[in-house]
Amino acid sequence: MQIGIVGLGRMGANICRRLMKAGHQCVVFDTNTKPREALAKEGAKAAGSLAEMPKLLTDKPRAIWVMLPAGAVTETTVESLSGILQPDDIIIDGGNSFYKDDIRRAKKLAEKRIRYVDCGTSGGVWGKERGYCLMIGGPKEAVDHLDPIFSALAPGLGDIPRTPGREKAASRAEHGYIHAGPSGAGHFVKMVHNGIEYGLMQAFAEGFDILRNKNSEDLPQEERFDLNLPDIAEVWRRGSVISSWLLDLGAAALMKDPQLDGFSGYVQDSGEGRWTIEAAIEEAVPADVLTASLFARFRSRQEHTFGEKVLSAMRFGFGGHIEGQESIDPQSKPSSSKKRPEGRNAAE
Repeated sequence: MQIGIVGLGRMGANICRRLMKAGHQCVVFDTNTKPREALAKEGAKAAGSLAEMPKLLTDKPRAIWVMLPAGAVTETTVESLSGILQPDDIIIDGGNSFYKDDIRRAKKLAEKRIRYVDCGTSGGVWGKERGYCLMIGGPKEAVDHLDPIFSALAPGLGDIPRTPGREKAASRAEHGYIHAGPSGAGHFVKMVHNGIEYGLMQAFAEGFDILRNKNSEDLPQEERFDLNLPDIAEVWRRGSVISSWLLDLGAAALMKDPQLDGFSGYVQDSGEGRWTIEAAIEEAVPADVLTASLFARFRSRQEHTFGEKVLSAMRFGFGGHIEGQESIDPQSKPSSSKKRPEGRNAAE
């Protein structure tokens, strides 16, 4: 199948590579010439401009995957594509857009009979090898048409034990992707996924901070333990009920640098945690843990603890997030009509 990809950053370029490995043809564009030239050498067709992309996409309907930070740059790109694509063509937003923006865009594009698909994409910098967990929103016929693309990007059944009751026929969900519902549903599911992630990471961070401070001089001598954090992380990976990929990343970071001196503990947030809390408020759903984990990230920018170094190390492990590189406006609100935090194209 043929597909265009706009945005060749940490995830966009690897999405292209995974698709080409599966036999799909990719037409790529990025304002930075280096990544598009590199992918051209690997077999992709490089467009010199956004306007050139439809000319290189000969299969109809055309499909273009936008993999850019949420906010103004994605908004501008989708608007530009709407002016050069034709009826029945498909725009896929694979970044971390706010789901209410998806609903608005889908309605606007429908006036031109251009179909819009929102695809929450999780997998970070590891997705090229591991595959990407995909949460998709949009019209069924468009999602079904794109199924070969989603199937190639998803992890597949792999060696994960099957859930009891699912043995008769493998579903999309078992292969690592779902059609969550209408426009906005994909990014809404991904938004809550990232909110949960905040809570899980915070729990690990606080736990390791408690372990590290067990040798504090404020404790009685007989109650002080000098604990080996890399070994504790490693043993928890094996048979423990809290084993997870996040713990794997934490264990790797601690093994490399037990004191995490390479991290300051300054922890950014990419927007989805804020949007999850706003959704909880709108729905009157208590979200104590997720809210606390978001505020802990805010605090980390004023004072840094060892636990926040653990958070920062885990974020770097799965998404390549560099401390201090993300710009979040603390006054911004997640609203389709107001400025919102700029999300990152590498999944939180």
